[in-house]
Amino acid sequence: MIQVFCSERGSGKTKKLINLANDNLEDAKGDSVFIDDDNRTMLSLNRKIRFISTEEFTLKDYESFYGFLCGLISENYDIENIYVDGLSNIVRGNELNGAELLFEKMKNLSRRFGVKFFINLNHNCNDVPEFIRQYSYSYS
Repeated sequence: MIQVFCSERGSGKTKKLINLANDNLEDAKGDSVFIDDDNRTMLSLNRKIRFISTEEFTLKDYESFYGFLCGLISENYDIENIYVDGLSNIVRGNELNGAELLFEKMKNLSRRFGVKFFINLNHNCNDVPEFIRQYSYSYS
């Protein structure tokens, strides 16, 4: 399962993703990982959620981000939820149109390993490509 939350920068997506991660922890049978491009949100997460800042890694394109995800999953088969705050910030300078293969591969990872992906994008849902829009979800 992939859920994409898209809205303009400053609309509260990060806070909502943190709340979702913390709330989902109660019902999760497996582990949760929160990926961000910096450390600002780390202290807002429950300490049982593994926090990873991509500042320490060179993720220059969607292929390297996919490899990063595979490394996480291969290291821990108990991962149930992966939260990605600001995919566009993590993989800078890459247009969303180039992310189609990444989303296809994440869909396969989700099926094969039972991982749920929750992704924030700093874009209006009407402006994202159809292959992303099919995963768009509204916070309630």
